[in-house]
Amino acid sequence: QVQLVESGGGLVQPGGSLRLSCAASGSIRSINGMGWYRQAPGKQRELVAKITNGGSTTYSESAKGRFTITRDNTKNTMYLQMNSLTPEDTAVYLCNADITRSNWPYYRGDYWGQGTQVTVSS
Repeated sequence: QVQLVESGGGLVQPGGSLRLSCAASGSIRSINGMGWYRQAPGKQRELVAKITNGGSTTYSESAKGRFTITRDNTKNTMYLQMNSLTPEDTAVYLCNADITRSNWPYYRGDYWGQGTQVTVSS
């Protein structure tokens, strides 16, 4: 079985920072791309940032210059450093990963974490 677990969310004031983590565990052969998405109440889920296995990154316009996505392939863990946070960043942040299982069935597909709440408020 494969599991993704996010952590690091919380309440922060505008202008503050948070670092989110996403740890993948279970029967994993490899992880290709990984990404962070967010979803606010009543709004559509949107991509915040993504990173390939080789470390190539893509950011949304709102995240660019403020957020940094990284990954540690030796730990099957991805991070999102968020700086200069604004109330518009308030959302549930979800981890996504393209994973190939190491055990039968050798399935490759998208896995999602349960999400971690980020609230930016004064």
